Amino acid sequence: MSFKYLPKTYPLLLAFIILASCASTEDRTERKAAEIHSEVLTLDSHVDTPLMLRREGFDIGRRNDPHDGGGKLDFPRMEEGGLDAAFFAVFLGQGPLTPEAYEQNHNRALDIFETIHSTLEKHQDVAGLALNADDAYRLRDEGRFAIYIGNENAYPIGEDLGLIKEYYERGSRYMGLSHSRHNQVCDASTDSEPPLHGGLSEFGANVVRELNRIGMIVDVSHISDEAFYDVIEVSQAPVIASHSNARAICDHPRNLDDHMITALAENGGVLQLCVLSAYVKEMEQDPDREEAFSKLRDKWDNFQDLTDEEMDQARQEWQDLNRKYPAPMATVADLADHVDHVVELVGIDHVGIGTDFDGGGALEDCYDVSELGNITLELVRRGYTKEEIEKIWSGNFIRVFREVEMVAGNM
Repeated sequence: MSFKYLPKTYPLLLAFIILASCASTEDRTERKAAEIHSEVLTLDSHVDTPLMLRREGFDIGRRNDPHDGGGKLDFPRMEEGGLDAAFFAVFLGQGPLTPEAYEQNHNRALDIFETIHSTLEKHQDVAGLALNADDAYRLRDEGRFAIYIGNENAYPIGEDLGLIKEYYERGSRYMGLSHSRHNQVCDASTDSEPPLHGGLSEFGANVVRELNRIGMIVDVSHISDEAFYDVIEVSQAPVIASHSNARAICDHPRNLDDHMITALAENGGVLQLCVLSAYVKEMEQDPDREEAFSKLRDKWDNFQDLTDEEMDQARQEWQDLNRKYPAPMATVADLADHVDHVVELVGIDHVGIGTDFDGGGALEDCYDVSELGNITLELVRRGYTKEEIEKIWSGNFIRVFREVEMVAGNM
């Protein structure tokens, strides 16, 4: 039958059929994504939630409001977002490179370890400390969240390699070598000062070797490009970038360029993509916001060497500024562009997720852990299979974890 013989109401009917078909297709996609998200092991390789655990009034066992100082992760929202496992970061900012400062920050690190342990003991019915690659699966089968620990910044070990084993014995399973400034181990990617070492220091190379020997994963997020290549040369085990993105998509020094991603893949490692919007998409900045935050950084000496009380006050002032000057945010679709890029460049086996929640991570449509399912939904929309999505959410990271354990066993 020719269109010219159809009734005049046909275009409306056709539009309704098309809309109904589209809605049905989207419904099917959402159901498929939800099913995949519930079945695969989901692992987030980097959250800064221990910073919240030490705040008065924060209870990880209840649902907190992320828009009212409640952080980005708690156990009820982990359940909502379908997150099975997470690495809690023992984070300490950079301070002076002196024996006194090393000792002080080592003691602070021990306090953070104790905070994590006591929290898990209090909530042992819903979460447990994970110590090896297979614990994520065991704890999920037990109906509990798997909480791993990682060190963000090797600064607190000072010049004592023995502290690496001490942190391992307290549960840490990876170590980031630096943070925002150069330290005794290596140069950082975002320090405005001239390099101290031109990459890894001699002590830093020994740190990498000791991490290999102990069985801790080496984390290259935050370190300079030169230090990255030094790590690749020294490490006998695959390494990770626990929370970094692709520089080709978002040109930021915290991200890895294509040559680095290729070298990481040749090493057998994995790039764990974060949701911190400034690392996901280049956006026009608000000059008033930038000036306000610059003054805040100056006031608190770039958040270096603060006491717990000072850090709480600085964090509150940071949140107040965020409310006054809301930051532009990227989207899950923008994050998925990074996934696509890494997969096209080096294949599906070298990309994962490390959100950086509670350390600045947030997207417009993945603002906290309760919305992690939106990442899976976008990957399904882009044609990724369940097997590929499982690799992204945990399979690639777990493979690296197991290989690091194997290297340590052989050494």
